[in-house]
Amino acid sequence: METHKDNRFHPPFHLRHPAVQTVLASSRIRRLGRNPMLEMQEKRIVDAGSGIRLSGCYTPSTTQKTRGMVILLHGWEGSVQSTYVLGCGRFLHRNGFDIFRLNYRDHGDSHHLNRGLFYATRLEEVFQAVRQVSRHSVKMPVFLAGFSLGGNFVLRIAAKEKNDPIDNLKTVVAISPVLDPDKATDRIDRNPFLLYYFIRKWKKSLQRKQQLFPEHYDFGEILGEKTIRRMTEMLLETYSTYPDAPTYFREYGVYGQDLCDIRIPTTIITAADDPVIPVDDFYELKLPACAKLRVHTHGGHNGFVDSLFGPAWYERFMLENFT
Repeated sequence: METHKDNRFHPPFHLRHPAVQTVLASSRIRRLGRNPMLEMQEKRIVDAGSGIRLSGCYTPSTTQKTRGMVILLHGWEGSVQSTYVLGCGRFLHRNGFDIFRLNYRDHGDSHHLNRGLFYATRLEEVFQAVRQVSRHSVKMPVFLAGFSLGGNFVLRIAAKEKNDPIDNLKTVVAISPVLDPDKATDRIDRNPFLLYYFIRKWKKSLQRKQQLFPEHYDFGEILGEKTIRRMTEMLLETYSTYPDAPTYFREYGVYGQDLCDIRIPTTIITAADDPVIPVDDFYELKLPACAKLRVHTHGGHNGFVDSLFGPAWYERFMLENFT
């Protein structure tokens, strides 16, 4: 494993606090200005196998020679409209890439597409969706990047891809990936701002699902809970086969040896001051030579912003490394 503790990301003092970085990652301020990617996007439904349908948005490059396709995966309770996805997509599209932004089940406006609920353990359908999108770009390289839970999916896709190759997938990047969901859940529950942000969005999502499938779901008691952990426990108890939350979390966590055999070039980007993901967990990963871990002193969760309106550090990094 190659570990970089370089501090090439140097935010100005007024943007340095992890809360500021984390807020800016999702702030509407960073959406301001024209976004040609959105003006040209085409909504797509992706066959993810076994009757599962996922939604996404595709934007072709406007350059004479496309540099490749970038598939972007958002975080939990985010969507293809998340600020960090829109900003990254806009920057890379402007620099010659096709962009595909993928929604997970029950994210964005996709609740109606599948009766079953979203669980972060549903790796297979996300993997198959990435495969299907990649097949439509078979003549060009494909690059995959994910944020937070999307970073977790990216890392698990890289591990799965070893035995089930996606032929034109060349590089993956995970920004602030969730490694241990059990720890991340506790950190969110202990942070009033993060708890309010995530629990509000999750409750709205569950209410939407219940409205669409009232004969299958009644989340009344769950919606009355006040922590992510307790909501998770009740949801699993009523609507899943998982015996408890720790078992569920372990199934999609990324630990120790889980990535030791990946063969695709992989970069993990995180910050020592991330309020959601403990940095020490990254040093416990056993990574092969093709993987690089980049730990920055600052950056918060999904942040890495050094100006209000310019590209984030990871966007510039992707542009340099997606070749």
